[in-house]
Amino acid sequence: MSSTTTLQKAGDPTGNPGEGLPSDGLKAGLKNRHLSMIAIGGVIGAGLFVGSGGGIAKAGPAILISYALVGAMVVFVMRMLGEMAAASPNSGSFSAYADRALGRWAGFSIGWLYWFFWVVVLAVEATAGAAILENWIPAVPQWAWALIVMAVLTVTNLGSVASYGEFEFWFAGIKVVAIGAFVVIGMLAVFGLLPGSDNPGAGFAHLTDTGGFFPNGYGAVLTGVLMVVFSFMGSEIVTLAAGESENPRKAVTQATNSVIWRIGVFYLGSIFVVLTLLPWNDKSITEKGSYVAALDSIGIANAGTIMEVIVLTAVLSCLNSGLYTASRMAFSLGERGDAPKAFAKVNAKGVPVAAILGSTVFGFVAVYFNYAFKDTVFNFLLNSSGAIALFVWLVICFTQLRMRGILVREAPEKLTVKMWLFPWLTWATAALIMFVIGYMFVDDANREVVTLSTLVAGLVVAVGVALDLRRKRAAAVES
Repeated sequence: MSSTTTLQKAGDPTGNPGEGLPSDGLKAGLKNRHLSMIAIGGVIGAGLFVGSGGGIAKAGPAILISYALVGAMVVFVMRMLGEMAAASPNSGSFSAYADRALGRWAGFSIGWLYWFFWVVVLAVEATAGAAILENWIPAVPQWAWALIVMAVLTVTNLGSVASYGEFEFWFAGIKVVAIGAFVVIGMLAVFGLLPGSDNPGAGFAHLTDTGGFFPNGYGAVLTGVLMVVFSFMGSEIVTLAAGESENPRKAVTQATNSVIWRIGVFYLGSIFVVLTLLPWNDKSITEKGSYVAALDSIGIANAGTIMEVIVLTAVLSCLNSGLYTASRMAFSLGERGDAPKAFAKVNAKGVPVAAILGSTVFGFVAVYFNYAFKDTVFNFLLNSSGAIALFVWLVICFTQLRMRGILVREAPEKLTVKMWLFPWLTWATAALIMFVIGYMFVDDANREVVTLSTLVAGLVVAVGVALDLRRKRAAAVES
């Protein structure tokens, strides 16, 4: 088999995807600045702003180790994904690569699971954004705000990929500037160098002065891992978006190479500031949220309102990217015959309208379930999709193990990005992900999530295997 044929199956229909327009009908409407900001903003989710206080309360200063462990895991997964995406940029990303490396059943399963994950996220983020907007303008009910937010972002995604890129550029830009300013201002306050600060600045003393660095024991680090891992979801979006950029290979390479400092600054840097400004057990961290508490300690006026604006921006960014990601995965599945053919059709602007509308409709239904059946149907949707991102990362590991061999044999010149210490670091990363999944089964707070997610994943895999066997039988009959 020629290298061109092989890479076509892996999602490289042209054999030279790094230049010109994508050959699958999508338009190269994303500029380099869009991809750069999508890559940077993709690791900053609303979970960082909202959920970090709970992690600090459980693990104390040792939560930094939890963030470092999960951050390292994400860096390694992104490196693997970057290796494959730089060689063969594709709107289906890891689903298309799994299709080629592991089998049609794998591409089908992980593609549909990932789509399911993001359409549920749409409802979660729409509801979170609506709660903030209702607080500002109570005359409009929360359910109406949720529908308005969903409708507006659906329209922007239907316009063109450039519309998505432009909105995400500004959404992500606000998040990046906000976190960057927080880190700089916070560090000045930590060392007593910020004029007018209400916080005297204790240097690094708060990391150990209240029960030590491990106040709740070493095991709390693992509990912290489970609490923070979900705030890292979305880092892989840039590899899907790269397929619609002006220079996919360059975009993927830059995003992959920069993921270390992005996680280091935005996650570890900002949490480090919180932990050095306040003792870890300060009640305001859980009552107000870690970032609001830190800003209040400095004496920043209206810190709560400022954070509401930033969280709303993060929510809108997640919604925007979630709709884009779900629609592109549906488009890729449609192209490969694993979803309705209509999903693979694009309009004159290169927009997969049916894939976007199909994803949006499920998102709207999920929003309805969140208000009408929150404790039953929506709770099931939420829990059954909760661990899917971990499954995605695990599949990326196994896919890269196989794809490296394919690329080395048939297109070694396309290995412009390589996973470090292959294959040992890939196996180690897979083992760490499996350990996290396994630990969720014995953790009371996460057992239901991982159990339901595993059951749903098993069902989808069974369907994928059955369809794969049927195709093979049909092919055997025809031959």
